[in-house]
Amino acid sequence: MKEVFDAVNQVFDFVVPIADFLWGLPTNFDWYASIPILGNLSFAIVILIGSGIFFSIKTGFIQVTHFRKGLRILIDRKTAAVGITPLAAFFLSSAMRVGPGNIMGVTGAIAVGGPGALFWMWVSAFFGMATAFMEATLAQIFKERKGDELVGGLPFYGKKIMGNRAWVGVLLSCIFILYAMFCLPAQAFNVFSSVGSVAEIVTGETFSRTSMLYCITGILLIGGTTFFAFGGIHKITAVTDKMVPVMAVIYCGTVLLIALLNIGTIPYFFGAVFGGAFTPEAVFGGFFGTALAQGVKRGLMSNEAGQGTITMSAAASDAEHPCEQGVVQALGVFLDTMVVCTLSGFIVVMAHLWSADPAAWEGLKTQQLPLYLASITSLTPGSGADSLVTLLISVCYGLFAYTCIVGFIIFAEIAANRISRKRPFIYFVRILGALVFIPFGVLSVMAGLELGNLWYISDLGNIIIVYCNLPVLFVGAKYAFRATRHFKKKDGTPFTSDVVGITCDYWDEKAKQKG
Repeated sequence: MKEVFDAVNQVFDFVVPIADFLWGLPTNFDWYASIPILGNLSFAIVILIGSGIFFSIKTGFIQVTHFRKGLRILIDRKTAAVGITPLAAFFLSSAMRVGPGNIMGVTGAIAVGGPGALFWMWVSAFFGMATAFMEATLAQIFKERKGDELVGGLPFYGKKIMGNRAWVGVLLSCIFILYAMFCLPAQAFNVFSSVGSVAEIVTGETFSRTSMLYCITGILLIGGTTFFAFGGIHKITAVTDKMVPVMAVIYCGTVLLIALLNIGTIPYFFGAVFGGAFTPEAVFGGFFGTALAQGVKRGLMSNEAGQGTITMSAAASDAEHPCEQGVVQALGVFLDTMVVCTLSGFIVVMAHLWSADPAAWEGLKTQQLPLYLASITSLTPGSGADSLVTLLISVCYGLFAYTCIVGFIIFAEIAANRISRKRPFIYFVRILGALVFIPFGVLSVMAGLELGNLWYISDLGNIIIVYCNLPVLFVGAKYAFRATRHFKKKDGTPFTSDVVGITCDYWDEKAKQKG
């Protein structure tokens, strides 16, 4: 078994340098790296944050002006005549956005760039909300009906915007499906990590990866994922509708408990974040650009604004106007970064192990999860709450990972509809995720391996999708801008193809049914 997994790792050796090169381009060239501040920012980061600024200006900062509108849409108890409700779509997208990266990514950003990285995460999220609005609006404009479901997203609006070329949609679908599948083993590993941590806290024993606990966990993970995957989007949203609020409440409540135990350090948190944003401490290199680069990169990778990877859930919503789901999806970026990532950063910064316990910091600064848990321990010394807090965080970590798993599978299925809507092909995608890649992740854990190179598949997939999605966004921006103007007018006229100047079959049919 070990030889098989070693071979898999070796097969994917080529992914590591490619992912690093593409994400770093052109910072990996001396002439660019020597430019002050800008030399720390890769081209991907520049165009992502630049797109957010451009879309914010062109939409009149809709993430601010329509923030309350998005909240009202979420709390409206409407039912969906077809597809899912805007709230269900919001929870489904949050299932993907709010993942283990909200803990590990934030911890890693602070470890490299200092507390100021959190400030730049906030900046990137603010502008990223406008990008998310654009993506979701385009997903809604070009969505299609499939029985009692709505399908759409990057492969669909990509096909339509780029000259209605079928091969564009197929290519984008294939890229996303492969990306989603290769992310599943890593998330399965995260589920096992959570279960092992919880079991150790409860029993006081450390369980081996070949123990009965891990065997039962593997069976339940495969069985549960298969059950929900073959239930379709309605069954999965029934899960995310419940799990997302639960994990959000548990996580927020846990961090607030820690805050109460360390209420005197709250002023330090804000001082370190705002001060470190422009003048990082020497222990983090002392360079302004480092904090900025880490914050922007980790922020955008966490909330996924600009990647097009969350657009499938936006298209599935039975919204009254395309822009309604746009403002709702912008709130998803707010929840992910402004709330969840901030809470994660709160723990690491308040503990400030780099000065409180330099020895521990040096030993853990390259290990995100152990560093995060060590920060928790340092904030709850002798309080009797450390075990409870660690238990709750471990539970959240597992929930984050599992919701990502079901999200990846259902999003891959939605993308697959751009290739073929025939049942055998859709079943093939479900089987591939639930009965091939999840078992592969389970077996790798039980074999004692982590398949480190597979983690880089996620990075490589992300950067490829970014470079595919952003050009499409700019080409199709005019349609989203026209839809936004119509949305803001509130003149009671229905949204149709005439509004945006391109055929929108779903919306034309909906207008006919109403009129």
